[in-house]
Amino acid sequence: MVIVRLCGGLGNQMFQYAAARRLSLVNDAPLKLDLSWFSNVPRGDTPRQYELHCFNTIQDVASPSEIGALRGVDIRRWPKVVKRFLTTSGLLMKQTSVREKYYHFDPEILGLRGDVYLDGYWQSARYFADTEDAIRHDFTFRTAPGPVNHEIGNAIMGTEAVSLHVRRGDYVTSTSESQPHGSCSLNYYKKAIAEMTARLQHPHFFVFSDDSAWVKEHMDFDAPKTYIDHNGLLKGNEDLRLMSLCRHHIIANSSFSWWGAWLSSHPEKIVIAPHKWFNMDAIETSDLLPVNWLRL
Repeated sequence: MVIVRLCGGLGNQMFQYAAARRLSLVNDAPLKLDLSWFSNVPRGDTPRQYELHCFNTIQDVASPSEIGALRGVDIRRWPKVVKRFLTTSGLLMKQTSVREKYYHFDPEILGLRGDVYLDGYWQSARYFADTEDAIRHDFTFRTAPGPVNHEIGNAIMGTEAVSLHVRRGDYVTSTSESQPHGSCSLNYYKKAIAEMTARLQHPHFFVFSDDSAWVKEHMDFDAPKTYIDHNGLLKGNEDLRLMSLCRHHIIANSSFSWWGAWLSSHPEKIVIAPHKWFNMDAIETSDLLPVNWLRL
C-alpha cells in the first residue's frame, strides 16, 4: 500500500498525489490519501481544503490505523551499515515512512518498494515522468464546465491564448508565506509579456489572479487581454481548467500555474517561469521546472 500525506493548496496536492500515484502504479499497490492535515492545519500555515475531488483521481482515504501502521520510522537517514544489519537480520522490515529530505529531486524515491508512507511536497515532474500518461488521465476533470467557463474555454481555444498568472494572496499578506516565497516582480511580467509578444503573431493574454484589482491597477499592457476573475477562490479548479486550455503560459512562482502549464497539451507551447522561485537562495530548484521551459 502507498499512503500519501496531502497538504497545502491544489497545486501542492497535485504534486503529492502524482508522486504517490507513480509509486502505486510501478509497485501494483493500492493508493490511499492521508487527509488529516486539513483538519489540523499547523499554526502559521494558510488553511486549505482538500481539492482533488474535482479530478478523476483515486479518492480512497486512509484510516487512522492504516496511517499509523505505515508512518513508522524513516530509516533513510540512518547509517547504511545499521540499515543493512537490521534489515538482513529480520529485526526491521523495509522502510515505510519517507519524509522529503530536501527540495530538489531525490532519485531514491523512484526505487521505493513495498508499503510506503510519503510525506513531502515532491515538486518535480521527474517523480512521475515514466507514468505521465496515467497522471494526465487522473487529472482530467470529473464534470463539464458551467456555461460561463464553457464560453470562455471556447474563446481560449479560438485564439493564440497565453495564460498569465499573478499569485498574490498569502504570498503578500502572510509573513510565513511571503518570507520564503515572495511575489513575482512587475519587471518579470514585463519581460515575459515582451518575450511572448516577440515570439507570437497574435497573442491574447488571459490573466488569472487572486487579486485582479491589483493586477488591473499595476499591470496594464498594450495587448489583447481578458481578465478571468469570476470563479473566485473556492473554484480555483475552474481557473486551472481554463489555464490548461491555453496554448502558452506565463506562470508565477506557484505550483498552481505550474500545473496549468503542465496540463496544457499544445505540442509547441511556450512556458515562461520566474528564474527565482523562492526568496531563499539556499533552496535548490533546478529540478522544479521542465528543461524546455524558459526561465526569466
